[in-house]
Amino acid sequence: MTQTTSKRPYLIRAMHEWMTDNGLTPYVAVNAGAKDLLVPEQYISEGKIILNVSYSATRGLNLAADRLSFEARFRGVAQKVDVPISAVIGIYAQETGQGMIFADEDSLPPRSDELRDTKPPGPPTLKVVK
Repeated sequence: MTQTTSKRPYLIRAMHEWMTDNGLTPYVAVNAGAKDLLVPEQYISEGKIILNVSYSATRGLNLAADRLSFEARFRGVAQKVDVPISAVIGIYAQETGQGMIFADEDSLPPRSDELRDTKPPGPPTLKVVK
């Protein structure tokens, strides 16, 4: 099977567009322990940071295939934010909580064709229980 690209950046962009079109405020939850991350560290809590990624809260928002980047004000101070897409845990609407949480792509469940190899040989058997 051919290696495919991650669905995560596509789903983030789609959810962001849906939220924006419906007048909702998109927020992303980010794993602050990820490598190659540029976020204001004083806003990290329990290993995560929550970021408002609405167009009104960001400047130069870029939802690329490999990175999420923008500039935003934190307590009045402009700061650059740059996050690998793989560090995005989820995206949700502030007003409703509706959104999407992403599984770690390294720990996804096996594909159905991989499960086929683990089944015991032979036909299934039934047992009558009285």
